Amino acid sequence: MRRLRFKDSLAMFKFFGLFLDFLRDIYRNKFVIYQLTKRDYKNRYIGSFLGFIWTIIQPFVMILVLWLVFVKGFKAGDLPGEVPFIAYLSLGVIAWDLFSSVLMTSTNVFHEYSYLVKKINFRIAILPIVKLLSSFITHVIFICIGIVILLVSGVEVSWWWVQVVYYLFALMVLLLGLSWITSSLQVFVKDVVQVINVILQFGFWFTPIVWDFNLVPQHYEWFFRLNPMFYIVEGYRKSFIYGEPFWGDLEFALYYWVVTLAILLVGVLLFKRLRPHFADVL
Repeated sequence: MRRLRFKDSLAMFKFFGLFLDFLRDIYRNKFVIYQLTKRDYKNRYIGSFLGFIWTIIQPFVMILVLWLVFVKGFKAGDLPGEVPFIAYLSLGVIAWDLFSSVLMTSTNVFHEYSYLVKKINFRIAILPIVKLLSSFITHVIFICIGIVILLVSGVEVSWWWVQVVYYLFALMVLLLGLSWITSSLQVFVKDVVQVINVILQFGFWFTPIVWDFNLVPQHYEWFFRLNPMFYIVEGYRKSFIYGEPFWGDLEFALYYWVVTLAILLVGVLLFKRLRPHFADVL
């Protein structure tokens, strides 16, 4: 029993050691990350007539279409507590947009930057971070659009809005772990990006983005709470609409961080294991 506990403690120390190495790499390569992020963001719109404006058009059209379908088509009114449906919908789409865009772009990142992967001295662990930060820029713009929608729909400004920084950090940690997993697997299994695309389509409707979670029977709630994005989407709404503290549901927060850190652990170990073989495959 003591030997087992010693092995578990040793494994945890190894994990934290590997993670600290990643953090050191990020700090040492902060200028490289900045340059790659800036270039990656610009490359998204090279050759496009509207360029940067697409950053605003795409999320705005998505919200508009969903609003027309559910409000005008299905006659969905305000939610309990006189919460405007457009505000409820916008925050869900905003949170999900960052999750889906990072996961899709980072999954193929090692193929996209294969010329850097083959360089012996380049720390390719930072490449998924580049995609994460590149999408973060769009997300900030998206949040600004969401704030305008909130104000127009009658939601009052509150200090609780600052709390979204916590949920954004929580989402970025989750995405970092998932990105290391999917990008590492994609090098060897080309179908991973297609699988992720299907999962994202299913996950969008599985997460309470366009529907009210209060409609779910109580004995089924636990099933939907298994989805980590439920915590983030509801967290955005708690910050911007409901004014509820993130520590109000400590049990759910603990579950989220246990799952997220487990995913991060798997991501670090998987990347570390597969990294030596990337150059041979790409």
